[in-house]
Amino acid sequence: MARDTRTRATELLTVRQVLDELGGVSRRTFYRWRELRIAPACIRLPNGELRVRRDVLDEWLEERAEGAAS
Repeated sequence: MARDTRTRATELLTVRQVLDELGGVSRRTFYRWRELRIAPACIRLPNGELRVRRDVLDEWLEERAEGAAS
């Protein structure tokens, strides 16, 4: 079970998967957030594609939860 949790935490998500997780946010909006430096941190692969680690996305969402401590 611990290994499954660790594997999930280090899972690399595609931009499409991130957009789906965010409830269908548009690709354009996501890239605009990147320009504004408010998107979750991404990893750029050698082929130019972006990935977001699952744990980074989860933390990013937690930081934006209403009522979250600043």
